[in-house]
Amino acid sequence: MRKTALSLFMLFLFLLSACQPAPTASLPSENLTPETSHLTPLTFMAGYKPQANLPFVGAYVAKEKGFFEQNGLDVTIEHSPGKGEHVQLLVAGTVQVTTMDAATVLQRRADPGLPVVSIALIGQKGQQAFAALKSSGIETPKDWEGKTVGYKGTPPPDLFALLAAAGADVNKVELVNVGFDPRVLTEGQVDVYPLFKSNEPYLIQSWGYEITLWDAADYGVPTLGLTYVASEDYLQAHASDLTRFLVAAFQGIAYAQAHPDEAVEIVMKYAGPETDPAHMKFMLEAELKDAQSEHGFGWQSAEQWQALADMLSQYEALPADVDVNAAFNTEIWEAAQEK
Repeated sequence: MRKTALSLFMLFLFLLSACQPAPTASLPSENLTPETSHLTPLTFMAGYKPQANLPFVGAYVAKEKGFFEQNGLDVTIEHSPGKGEHVQLLVAGTVQVTTMDAATVLQRRADPGLPVVSIALIGQKGQQAFAALKSSGIETPKDWEGKTVGYKGTPPPDLFALLAAAGADVNKVELVNVGFDPRVLTEGQVDVYPLFKSNEPYLIQSWGYEITLWDAADYGVPTLGLTYVASEDYLQAHASDLTRFLVAAFQGIAYAQAHPDEAVEIVMKYAGPETDPAHMKFMLEAELKDAQSEHGFGWQSAEQWQALADMLSQYEALPADVDVNAAFNTEIWEAAQEK
């Protein structure tokens, strides 16, 4: 894969966690009131528009149910203005916690060398899958041979890894660049479409189509999803604040799992009346499924991160010399478990 393709892939990774306009973050001190002046101010910026991505839901619920306040925090929730600005604001210190796709964390550390660190891995599997209409008769990735398969920006590494794991010949697959509109699948422009598992399946099914999904993780391909991220500087100076943030956010996620309908109502306060609550519930349930770990929400390990880095490097989407261990921190998660 040439340098241009790598750059396009890095751009695609940004779109996993930041795209649409929202209000610019304000400094936490501007949000203090007499009632919250005894609390530690902290700004969380979701890496996308308001919706039911699980890390967002954890923060929404923690805010609305008072879990942040119970843990001594006055948390301001903002949403990314777009184009990766949530990461820039994090590094600048305006934002203390944001969300990033795990692969994006590795990419940003490699180029341009941003000091971003995952403090909790919420998505134990990657966000993307590949879909075909059930009526197409396509049953396995091996059946993609002779078919048209879409990609967004540049073919992602997990696409090649999935084909290899299924024993399919990539040279027999016609790869075409598609946008972010799943109607290219329903209108027959491609046979297989790359989609976000917690989002686009709902849209396609709501249009009356049944689909078959393939998740690269189900074929043994190492993929990881959204993380809570802090900067190296803030992590070093404010470990206690980040621990309390995780405690409250995990309380929020657990509450959402136990009370999904109420959690969706809370999401709607942020997403607005134009958002479909059934869509948000689909998203929440899908992301809760991918967040499950025998160790609890947010668990991450060196083995997971190294496997992801190795896969990305194999397909020339990440330099081989990236320090994987610097990209994540387990101490905050461990401290949160003790609380």
